[in-house]
Parts: sequence; structure tokens; C-alpha cells
Amino acid sequence: MTDHEASDMELEREVLVIEEEEDPFLQFIDYAKSVLSPDKDYGDDRKGPSWSWIASRILRTCIAYSSGVTSAILLSDLFQAWHELNRSGAPKKQSECISQMKKKHKRAKLPNTVTIDSIYEKKFLSLNSVIEAVIIDTYILPGTNIYMLHLGDFWSSNTIDLYLHRRFYSLADPKYGVLKKGREVFLTGCRLRTATGGSGHARLLPTEYLVILLDEDQNDDAMLLLAQFCADCFSSISLDRVYQGVSYSLRARIESITSLEVQGKYGSLQRKQINLVDDDDVSSKFILWGEQVLLANLFSMGSTLALDRPFISSSTDSALETSEELCLEYGSATQLYMVPFIRHEEQVSVALTQNHHKGSKQSRALDPSQGVVVSQVSLPCNSQGSVDFSNCPFRSFVVDLREKMTGISLYGVVADIISNQESVLSVMIQDVTGAVWARLHFARSWSFGRLGLGHTIYITGLTCSVGTRKSLELRWVENDVGASFINISCLPALLNSSCLHKLSCLSDLSAEPAGTWICRVWLDQIQHCHVTTRLSHTSCGYFLDDGSSEDLKCNFCQRKCNAELAQNFHLKITLADESGKLFAWCTGQTAVELLQITPDEFCELPEEEQIMYPSSLEHETFKVALVNCRKKVEGLKDHHDITAWEITRAMKCE
Repeated sequence: MTDHEASDMELEREVLVIEEEEDPFLQFIDYAKSVLSPDKDYGDDRKGPSWSWIASRILRTCIAYSSGVTSAILLSDLFQAWHELNRSGAPKKQSECISQMKKKHKRAKLPNTVTIDSIYEKKFLSLNSVIEAVIIDTYILPGTNIYMLHLGDFWSSNTIDLYLHRRFYSLADPKYGVLKKGREVFLTGCRLRTATGGSGHARLLPTEYLVILLDEDQNDDAMLLLAQFCADCFSSISLDRVYQGVSYSLRARIESITSLEVQGKYGSLQRKQINLVDDDDVSSKFILWGEQVLLANLFSMGSTLALDRPFISSSTDSALETSEELCLEYGSATQLYMVPFIRHEEQVSVALTQNHHKGSKQSRALDPSQGVVVSQVSLPCNSQGSVDFSNCPFRSFVVDLREKMTGISLYGVVADIISNQESVLSVMIQDVTGAVWARLHFARSWSFGRLGLGHTIYITGLTCSVGTRKSLELRWVENDVGASFINISCLPALLNSSCLHKLSCLSDLSAEPAGTWICRVWLDQIQHCHVTTRLSHTSCGYFLDDGSSEDLKCNFCQRKCNAELAQNFHLKITLADESGKLFAWCTGQTAVELLQITPDEFCELPEEEQIMYPSSLEHETFKVALVNCRKKVEGLKDHHDITAWEITRAMKCE
């Protein structure tokens, strides 16, 4: 590389850096972080939210408020959500047993955990909520044979009673049962019976989805595991003995949790597959069906799961495609115990790349040799030894990626896309520091809507490892905990949310711009407008090649799409403002917004009216989102394409 080429690359990088510094979305995240983060005078005990948590929450609110958001709406939602997630909870009154146990409590909350205090405040409890409870007392409701558990948690001053499901009555025996004072339990699938009139306190109705936590450092728990769960292993299971009524008690480590959907005669059925490995390195699958999938909310990878009397069936009977002969299920007599995996923290040196890209242009000019600041942060490790960056306080950049990182979030633009396999997509993500390929795995089918080159995206839940070619590889699985993919360029709320964008002139769009530009324009030179309707795949928005094959297959997402076809516009049109003009293209709902007519209505017009129709729109004013969809080809100096700009959103100005 010559000095001149290196200088050009550095200049291009500097342009991208300046453009990103002026990105209102990133600026709002920094502003929100400064508002939510506590004053340094409070010390390290009060930590502010992570960069990725704020970004995800803002985008979630934008999706909920598709007509647009204000800074007040966003800040209010952020403050309420952060307060709920980090209650000081520190109860004025709390059971003595919980106070003692709290001193040793190091386990992180599960993703769907709610506190008992929040249940009383909201007077509502969703079925997939998790309650991480401590039993304060076990008693029988006077005048009945109904067992009750009096529950508290580590974060609440309130307590609540649970009607114990009858499948657990044998475990609540006052003399020999394990459900007694001081025992930790995880609950999900709970329904709330609120207090009405003079009927007393709110209570939780019986749930079948309860997991008992064990502590191997406690003698009683260690003896229980040794006596009850060490005699059997996966290789000792015999179907013949199962059919004779023999039951097993098994213990294994949770290796992974995957989600599946089974298509049946009367619709689809949700299924969760928990992959287990026992002490002999023999693997088996624990299958949850239908509403049972709620149980998976209580599990975490790396934890040890003990199954007492699981229902055992052949893989053929369970319609599983696996080499293993047997699988386990949650039967009517099954009891579950778990030794939770405690995530140990590791001191990680994080290069504060964002500090290198922040500050005024003048400050960078004064000190161009400023080095990258390095900070030490404590981040948890998972059961495979990978460091979890999901709660890292700083934004992650491509240049920061290393082997054995998980929970990574990236904000950037789509630089390239390769799709050669159904439910798998390779995307090159580019930010101001570089580009990296990410391999995306979908649970069932394409669920992103339209995705194209130049689109600005935010993706969470990435895992980084070294591939077979000794290069870094990113992997993303749609149903993994914490995984999300948001196409910011196509967000309906974007154009109406002035706090997340700024208006630019068409002349501001440089030759190689990154990101999404918002402009106020009118339609111009209608005589050069080009409107066609073509058959497209409704899931991904891409056009199909002409052909009469009975089994039509989308070339983009690689899916058969006979039942997901629709006529769609392909519109090429000139946009103009006071500073200049731009030739751009669009499709889908964006084209409908610009033409103010649907493809079906347009096709019903006589051919003469179709030709004349665009002229009625000349000088109509719109607010549009624009991205540069030109793919850069190395070694090719002049790769100009007059339709290199895509309009991803459009809104008529009144």
C-alpha cells in the first residue's frame, strides 16, 4: 500500500468518525446514559446502565410507539425500566433468614425475574415472569389440607403466599420435605389472585412450574444429590425397564437451550430442547412441550439439573431428529432440582474506542496522536469461560472483538450480504473501526422484513470465536437469550422522532456516506420517473426472478414462497431540495407512501393513466430516510451508480 492510499484510507475513516459523532441516535444514548448514571460521589455500589441496555430500550420504545417518540417519552421509559431493574429494594423489614442468606447471594437475576414488590405495585403478573423466591414458612391453610408457601425475595420488603401445587405436596412434609424455611425456589407460570374487598391479601395460584435450588456447600443438599441422583446415568437407562415401571433419578449439566416449533395437523406447537451432558460425558435431551416451555425460563446454561422421575420416551415417539435413542420429558410425577451456575467475574481490559472517536474536531486536530484509553471492568464469565459483554458499560466496536466474547452488541451498517442457505444469513457489519462477518441463524424463517446494503442496524447477542481459518467469526442465534436484530433505517418511528435524527440537505450526502440520512424533499423531474410492479416475497421484500416454476424460491432468503407472494412497486424517482437533486429507488410500503396508491390499485388503472399518474405527484413534499446501497468493489475507482441511493422510509409532509 502506498503512502497516498494509506492517507486516503485514513481520511475516509476520519470522515466516517465525524459523521458518527454527529449521529443523533448515538448522541441521545450518551445523553441518556449521563442522566441515568449516578454521580461518581456515590461510589461503585451504584452503577449506571450499560450502553447496550440503553440502546436496546430506546429501540424497543420506538417499535412500541411506531408513530414517533419524544425525548421525554424515551427518558421516562428509560428511568422507569432502570428503576424497576435496579430497585435498591432494601427493605425496611425483611425476614431474618433472607437477611442472612443475602450475605452469600452472588447469583445474577434471570432475564424474566420480577420482584414481589413489583407484583404488589402493578397488581399484575405475566405467565412468563420468573419469581426467584426464598421460603420463609410452610404451613397448612386452617380447616383444609392445602399447603401454602410464604415467600420472600432478596430485593423486596413485601412477602406473598403461594398455593402449592399438589404435585409438590410430598416435598412439603414438615419432617422430611425439602420445601422448608430458607429453601430457594424458582417459579414461573404463576397466576395472581388479587385481594378484593375484605378478602385479605393477594396470593399466587398453584403452578406446576417450580424448580428447587440446591447448594452443594450445604451438607443436607450434598447428601441429597449423592443419595438420590448419583446411582443412575444416561447410559444406564433401559426402555424395557421403563416400560416395566422403573423410574430414574438423573443429574446432568445444561449444555444449551434451543427453541423449536412443531407443525401439526391443527397448527404449530412450541417446543424447547434442553441439551444435557452427564458426568460420563453422555448427552441426552430434555424436551418441553406447549406451556411447559415456560420452565426453560428457570434454567441457565452451565447449571446442574437433577431430574427425579422424568418421563422417558424413545426419540421416535417424540418426533425428534436425533442420533440418541431416548429423550426425557416433564411428566406428571417429575420433580426438578437445580444447582445454579454462579458466574464468576473476570477483570477485562476494555479499550475505550469511543473516547478515541469523541470530542470536538478541534481537539483531535490539536492532539492527533492521542492514544486509546484502556479501562479495567469486571465482567461475568459463562460456563464455557467466555466473557459476557451484555452488561459492559461501554459500546463495543469491531476493532474491540476478541476470541471467547459473548453477549456482544454492534451498531453499524450492512456492507455486504450473502444468503445461500435457508434460515442462515451472513452479513458484513461495518462501523467506524472496521468490518466483520456475522453468521445469523433464524429459528424458523425470515423475520427481519426488508434488509439491504447500507441499512443501519443494531444487533445484540453476538458470540465471537476463532474459526477454521484462524479469523474471528461472529455467530448469532435468533432465539438465544438477549438476541435481537433491529433495522433502524426501516423503523416507522424514525421520521417522526426528531430527538433521534437531524434533517440534512441532499448536498450533505458525501460520495461515501455511512448511516441513514433524513431529508425533506419534493418529487422532481417526474418525466424521468420509472414505475413498475413485480412479484415479490412478502417476508423479506425482495423481488422474484421471472419464471413459471411451480415451486418458487426466493433468491435472497432461500425459502419457498408460493404462499407469500404479492405485487410490489419498484420505483425510481428524482428527489430535490434547495441544495440539489438525487436519483433514488424504493420498493414496498415506502413506494406506496410516495405514490399514494397501492400496487393492486395501480394495476387496475388503464395503461394510459398508469403512464400519466406520476405527473400528479410532482412537487409533493416528503420527509425521507436515505441510505447508500452501493457496494464498494476493491480496485475499482469509478463505481458510480445513479440508483445507488435507497429510500427506506417516506412520510408525506402536510
